[in-house]
Amino acid sequence: MALQYKIDVLQEIKDKGYNTNTLRKDKLLAESTIQKLRDKQPISWANISQICKLLNCQPSDFLEYVED
Repeated sequence: MALQYKIDVLQEIKDKGYNTNTLRKDKLLAESTIQKLRDKQPISWANISQICKLLNCQPSDFLEYVED
């Protein structure tokens, strides 16, 4: 995979005051997305947009391109 996470996204979201129960309950991120973030797997553009909204950031703040 050429794109990888530069930071622990879930920890950053937690630092902003959200926990995984809130994310699921308020339908901010699905359980499957939360699990993908834990496993450092790719997520959809819609979820990247949601994370940017939650963290008030740009995708480049938490994603980077690394050559294989």
